[in-house]
Amino acid sequence: MRSALLLLSAAAVALGVPAQTQTPLAQAASSNHSSVSNRLFIELEELARVVDISYCVGTTGLGIQKPFQCASRCGEFENFELITTWNTGPLLSDSCGYIAVSHPPSAPRILLAFRGTYSIANTIIDLSTIPQEYVPYPGDDDDGTEDPDFVDPKIWPDEDSPPPADPPKCTNCTVHTGFYTSWLNTRKEILPHLTEAINNYPNYTLTLVGHSLGGAVAALAGLDFEARGWDPHVTTFGEPRVGNKEFMEYINNRFDVANITPTQNDTTSKYRRVTHQGDPVPLLPLDEWGYKMHSEEIFIKKWELPPTAEDIQHCNGDEDPACITGDEAENPSWGVPARFKLWQLFFAHRDYFWRLGLCVPGGDPKDWYRKYPHLGGDDETPEL
Repeated sequence: MRSALLLLSAAAVALGVPAQTQTPLAQAASSNHSSVSNRLFIELEELARVVDISYCVGTTGLGIQKPFQCASRCGEFENFELITTWNTGPLLSDSCGYIAVSHPPSAPRILLAFRGTYSIANTIIDLSTIPQEYVPYPGDDDDGTEDPDFVDPKIWPDEDSPPPADPPKCTNCTVHTGFYTSWLNTRKEILPHLTEAINNYPNYTLTLVGHSLGGAVAALAGLDFEARGWDPHVTTFGEPRVGNKEFMEYINNRFDVANITPTQNDTTSKYRRVTHQGDPVPLLPLDEWGYKMHSEEIFIKKWELPPTAEDIQHCNGDEDPACITGDEAENPSWGVPARFKLWQLFFAHRDYFWRLGLCVPGGDPKDWYRKYPHLGGDDETPEL
């Protein structure tokens, strides 16, 4: 936890925090933005619990065991089957997570959950802001190893066949070196297991979810899998800025999210980027360093837990001033006022429907969702 506080302390210094209470732009303009549907609320809340379980990976004495057991929320997902977990270790960017399959009557999915910032190694990676060129798969496949991770032969037996998709070039695209390195190290670990799962369950939806650093890795993984023709659906919580403007436009185009409006069915988007008021991580690395956000932001405008569907709004474009970018615009000063507590920054980054990252029995001790199982409203609430 101390390493996470160091990261958020640096964020507070870089972004500044207002010394006096103000009405955030996000609150002032929220009347012009539609709230999420009850159905989308339920989907996002469930995915927050799914990614919360990833914090059990790499934790001494804990972990996730088959069929799907852990010290946290695994018992809430009776139809989940664990495929594998991974932990690249601190020398290889300390990426952790798990792959599981969600069987009917739950929504049929192949799930990849990417863990967020948890250790000093992660913090260093998070702050390694030097950019590097981004080359889409399959152009990035030759990483200098003897075991290149091209399309798995179980799916494409003819080695002369081209990849299932032909992604356009990402002209002038750069990405955060630390995030990209974390993804490349992760890819070697997960591809054999993932391709086998896709082969075994071809009609299941490939679903990626990540928190914090895991959100950045999920974004890069989503682009890779989209290029392979696997049709991934990505949801991130507290995702940092991953690359420059050209790269973010590339994400918008590849996932076709740039032109989505809140009046459309809000559960159909292939990419959802969830942010939370007061969370500094989505504003890092800094805009003045050339890093930008991409579209399809969903903003939790309520500071405290728990939020309701009315507390969560759709945002417009890449950097909507009524959403997380409004925090940046209102905090131009440098320094952290004495009245501001670093633990508030820490919790703002952890509080996405639940307090993420605990890996304790039952997850968040408040266990609030059990008090509101249906949330009211007329939207359908299928079992997920």
